Order: sequence, then structure tokens, then C-alpha cells
Amino acid sequence: MRFSRSAGVLAHPTSFPSRYGIGDLGGAAYHFVDFLDKAGQSLWQILPLGPTGYGDSPYQCFSAFAGNPLLISPDKLVQEGYLPAQAVAEVPPFPANTIDFGWIIDYKYDLLRQAYAHFQVYGLGEQRDAFVAFCEEQSAWLDDYALFMALKNYHVEHEGGVWNTWPNEIAHREPEAMAVWSDKLADVVRTYKFWQFLFFNQWLDLKTYANDHGIQIVGDIPIFVAFDSADVWANPRLFYLEEDGSPTVVAGVPPDYFSVTGQRWGNPLYRWNEMADNDYTWWTRRLQMCFVQADIVRIDHFRGFDAYWEIPASEETAVIGKWIKGPGQAFFSAMEEQLGTLPLIAEDLGLITPEVEALRDRFDFPGMKILQFAFGGERNSDFLPHNFTQNCVVYTGTHDNETVTGWFQNASDDERDHIRRYMAIDGRNIAWDMIRLAYASVANTAVATLQDLMELDNVARMNFPGKPSGNWQWRYTPDRLTDEIAYRLRDITVLYGRLPITD
Repeated sequence: MRFSRSAGVLAHPTSFPSRYGIGDLGGAAYHFVDFLDKAGQSLWQILPLGPTGYGDSPYQCFSAFAGNPLLISPDKLVQEGYLPAQAVAEVPPFPANTIDFGWIIDYKYDLLRQAYAHFQVYGLGEQRDAFVAFCEEQSAWLDDYALFMALKNYHVEHEGGVWNTWPNEIAHREPEAMAVWSDKLADVVRTYKFWQFLFFNQWLDLKTYANDHGIQIVGDIPIFVAFDSADVWANPRLFYLEEDGSPTVVAGVPPDYFSVTGQRWGNPLYRWNEMADNDYTWWTRRLQMCFVQADIVRIDHFRGFDAYWEIPASEETAVIGKWIKGPGQAFFSAMEEQLGTLPLIAEDLGLITPEVEALRDRFDFPGMKILQFAFGGERNSDFLPHNFTQNCVVYTGTHDNETVTGWFQNASDDERDHIRRYMAIDGRNIAWDMIRLAYASVANTAVATLQDLMELDNVARMNFPGKPSGNWQWRYTPDRLTDEIAYRLRDITVLYGRLPITD
């Protein structure tokens, strides 16, 4: 699907200001939408919204369907009557420009438990009816997710957290054990369902507000799911697993210029034949949920649909592995038949073959261009704007990159010389020069990171691939998001014909 000429900003909700230690779906999120509107933007790109697990990565979630309870706004809970005001009268002195996950997780889940207890006693009739309706409408994924999380919560305190370390009868979902545990943990299961009810109420209210202001949400979906997830536990036949539930083979990418050992991600791999025999029902539901949460969706590691790197689970690196053919055209044809035209962005970075490009182009999906990649080697790189086609999305950077300011600081003399000559600049305003380069390009869609709008260095970088900790922590303070930035961005947006037509 081709998109009209437009522009937007990449910023995950966790980065918003909040007195609760992590950005949420409250007032600062609405203020950010107002900022985008003022700046003439029509897109807000986010990272996956799922419940994060170990490492706090939004790309390794406990569910491909659920939302992250940590994003629930306590202030909105008070406003909506789900939480008494005294519960948030005193808040710990959380840092303002970073997220201390270990600290905030305990605090926020305690608040959420208070909200559930308050709802149990004081919930209004219409709130209770809405909760019941939500549970019924979302039961296809919600029942398994809530029980999975309740079981994790129980077994973390007793034997072990990962689902295949639970007692065999519940790890393998034997009917009698499922009934016993569902009854034993009924109240905890209901608690997790209630938190999903709160999350989706708040997120969909925010999405509606954005849409009403002419701003579409660009979501993000990893191709693979985490092993320790409700998806794998509830659907073991769809994955390559051993009898004990552990993966037989795992996902990753082979060695390349950037890594001599490749990347071993560790996600279990799909049994695509099994999925095809079931008309890709699980994937259809997954994409349906994505399009509830977002208007457009970026698919991470798109090349895996053509062919993916299969690594024996016993291997510690990605050196030993082999390419396995993916579902390809049959998959996307089935999705289009079920869901209609797919407003997808193909993350086509890395080792891209003509077959991957053909699959992308067959369905008219726009690919991605990262400007930071344009100046690292080849003088006629495909990432240089004069080589773009219209049907692509150009980024100043993504969550996996350095900020433009940090990147330029670390660039070699040769790279800096290339940048200065290509853009006819001196490099003193490199972040905004790169934003201008992106917006001036022929790419139908241009996206700048919020960090680049604020001209921040690598202290504000979101993720360091391969680094096990210290990621996903950046937040900005309220004084950073200024009208000056909004009007400056609007001028560039108008200048290069990216202002929404209705504006």
C-alpha cells in the first residue's frame, strides 16, 4: 500500500514525562499529540506496546496481543474513578530523564493492584458491564494471557518463572490441570484481565484523540515472539519445540560485517506449514489486533517472510545455521484475503536479496531508508536520497541507531567530509540538517526521532543492540518539548510538501 506524502515523529510512550517514573498514556501523551498537530505532522510512530519481560525490551513481550500495564496512567485512573486520589498523593522521587525499571515496576504494579481492589468494591455498574464485555470480546487471547501471567506470578515465587519449568501437567496444558489452576488463581487471572481492560481503554482513547487531530499511529510488530510468552505456551504446535517445551531451533541472523558471530535472538521459530494448514488463523488474529492499536504497522525483520536464518538451539552463536524458506507470497495473499489491503511498512534492512525485494514490491509495501547508513562506505549507497524511490519511508534514525548528533560525533573524518559535501553544510546543526534532508527527499513518508528534534547526543539513545541492560530507559523532561521545535518542524514540513492536505 502506497502512502501519500507525509511526515511524522518516532517516540515511544515510555519516554514521556511523568511523575510515576515512566511515560504513560496520560496528560503528557495528549500534549505530545498536540505538539505533533502544531508541527504539521500526520504520523506518530511507536514501538511495540506489549507487556515487556526480562531486559524490558518491547521486542520481547509476554504476549503478542496484550498491552503493557506499565503504560497505564495513574492520573487517568483517578479521573475515571478506578483509583482514589490518596493513592497517588505521595510519589517516590523517580528520576526525571531516565527509567529505573526495577524501582518503577514494583511501584506501578502496587498501584494497579490497588485499582483492582478499588474496582472490586466501588466499581460502577457501567464499568463492570464494560469490563465483562471486554473479557468476552477478547477471550480468544485474553484468557490464555491472563492465566499465563497468573501462573508466572505464582511460579516465580515458588519454583521458576519460565513456563516450561512449571509442573508438566500445566506446562503442557492438560485439561484437568488447566481447570484446577484456573480455579486456584481465579482472582489473579481476573486482575490481569482488568489491567488489560484499563490499558486498552486508555490507549484507544488516546488513539481516537490522535486520529481526531489528523494523526495516524504507526505501530510496530516483531515477526517472531518471545519463547517465554503466552503465545508459545498456548500454541506449542505452531512452534518447533522439544518434548520438554524448549525450542528445537531459534531465530537470528548470520555473521556479517557488523558481527563475526551473527546475532542469536533466541526466539522459537514457526511451523509455517502448520500455520498454513490452519489458514494462518493465529497471524490473522495478531494482525487484526495490531490494526486495532494502530493505523499503519511496521513489520520488523520483513525478510524473514521470504527466508529466515535457522539456528540449532544448542548453539551459543549464530555462526552455525541455515536459510529456510519462509511463507512468502502465500502468507500475505492470505492476510489480504482476510483483512483487505494491508497498510504495512516493510523493515527491509540487513541482508536483502532480490527475492525479498520482489516480495515487498509484489504487495507494494514501502521499505525503509536510514540516512545514517548512507555515509558509511559506498559512495553511491542505496540509502542516499538521490537513489530513493517514492514508495519508501526515510528515517533520520530508529530506536536501534545512535542519535544523529551522537552518530556525527563518532563518525570518521572521511564520513564527516562526505556528509558535509553531500549536504553542503558545516555540521554545526547536523540533527536538523538530517531532518531537512529526509523531509526534502522523494520518499512518500519521512520520520524523525524525537531525540533528533531535540538535538540530543547518545545519552538519549533508546537501544544498544547486543547490550543486555541499560536500554529503553530514555525520557525527556517537559521543558524539552517546545513550541520553537514545533514551529521549526512545521516550516520544514510545509516547505517540502508534507503538510496534511486537510490542514
